[in-house]
Amino acid sequence: MKAQQRYNELQSERQQFLDIAHECSQLTLPYLISKENDNSTHKRLKTPWQSVGAKSVVTLASKLMLALLPPQTSFFKLQVRDDKIGEDLDPQIRSELDMSFSKMERMVMDSINGSNDRVVVHQAVKHLIVGGNSLIFMGKDGLKNFPLNRFVVDRDGNGNVIEIVTKELISRKVLGLSAPKETKPNEVSAGGGLNGRTGANTFDDDCEVYTHVKLDKSNGRWVWYQEAEDKQLPNSRSTAPKNASPWLVLRFNNFDGEAYGRGRVEEFLGDLKSLEALSQALVEGSAAAAKVVFLVSPSSTTKPQTLAAAGNGAIIQGRPDDVQVVQVGKTADFKTAYDMANQLGQRIQDAFMVLNIRQSERTTAEEVRLTQLELEQQLGGLFSLLTVEFLKPYLDRILMVLQRSGQLPKLPKGIVNPTIVAGVNALGRGQDRESLIQFITTIAQTMGPESIAKFINPDEYIKRLATAQGIDVLNLVKSMSEIQGEMQQQQQMAAQQELVKQAGQFASSPMMDPTKNPQAQEMMNGIAGTPQADPNAEG
Repeated sequence: MKAQQRYNELQSERQQFLDIAHECSQLTLPYLISKENDNSTHKRLKTPWQSVGAKSVVTLASKLMLALLPPQTSFFKLQVRDDKIGEDLDPQIRSELDMSFSKMERMVMDSINGSNDRVVVHQAVKHLIVGGNSLIFMGKDGLKNFPLNRFVVDRDGNGNVIEIVTKELISRKVLGLSAPKETKPNEVSAGGGLNGRTGANTFDDDCEVYTHVKLDKSNGRWVWYQEAEDKQLPNSRSTAPKNASPWLVLRFNNFDGEAYGRGRVEEFLGDLKSLEALSQALVEGSAAAAKVVFLVSPSSTTKPQTLAAAGNGAIIQGRPDDVQVVQVGKTADFKTAYDMANQLGQRIQDAFMVLNIRQSERTTAEEVRLTQLELEQQLGGLFSLLTVEFLKPYLDRILMVLQRSGQLPKLPKGIVNPTIVAGVNALGRGQDRESLIQFITTIAQTMGPESIAKFINPDEYIKRLATAQGIDVLNLVKSMSEIQGEMQQQQQMAAQQELVKQAGQFASSPMMDPTKNPQAQEMMNGIAGTPQADPNAEG
């Protein structure tokens, strides 16, 4: 089956999701998602009457991107399986393995930092929030994001992707194709949007290229090729392992029986529509209320021309009752709409986790920290699907590419386990850290600081706190055996210093002075083992 035919067959199932995604994009970021047949180069985008939707989407996208791919730390960790320690590996070499794994993690992160991955991931996350769907292709030149109007997908009963078809517009010159036969060169063409052919716009130079990706059940590998004008392009066929596919189909929320996901904006589409209508009414009503119009009575002696030509502070003849100002008189109605719009805006910002700090003189840093922690905890449900559908396949693909290029050694299967430490896992560690700190603080405040040294094991507390913060305690925190050895060594040194001090005090005492005690010299010579000299003996 041709790729274009398969794309048209799967397009009908995607249409309802694309319509909702386009409506959500119109209320937030109009440039993000367009309709399927909207190929005009100079299309005029609809500008929303409010910016709450755009701000909310950009803020949530930034938080998700920084949590998925943190710039300062690694989002994964290479570690040896615990059941293999002692069986296949000596426990003493674990520290050396952890140091080697840490170096490999830095190599992977350096490769990511030197690419455009974060830019494309941020763009894909915005598509997920607004439209609920996005497709990322991990090519040799970097990542590429496909919006919902450029791909279709088919899944099995368990929700696993089994087929993908993408649609792109690529210049014929790049593909090496000739111009369409039905168009003729225009000899008189000179600008005006024409490209040298009669009545043809610049899109006549572009060709629709379809990429058909399918999972081959016979060998369990992904196979794809590209097609243009019902012909397969040369050298476009390629394959990839099942667990390291460069095609990542992402969803924001998944529902059973649906091949596509639904975005965060769709969940609060009612509030956004209401806010859009109220914002338009307030803006237009405020513009009408701001218009100043004077009414002059037809029977008055004051001339409208005299009133219009009068300068500031001028004196003219007339009666005040003859001139009046038109007033809208809708202040109460405007206030009702304004209050409702503020409530809708606050609800939307809370749903998209926009941090709003209470404005007061007594707002403390602890209150701001707790507000930020509450927002981070709300991201747990959003991370769950992205961790499974994005981070794990993304890491597997990067490791495979670096291993094939020789930049990274191959990891032994079944022994080394790459573990994701970002997303939901990072939030779980943050919760453990806060619970530990709060536990120690409560004990110190209620029972006194001396109770911590009496009831708390410092070695175990330091290890748990380091684990909650994702810090490796290897060669950083001293073990109990090392601490006991250092204490014994200090005790021995203190005992030796005490003996030396006592010997010095004994040597300086009057009993040991030969001038005051003649037997002291004999005792010292006896201790030294030297014979006593006889003063009466002949020489």
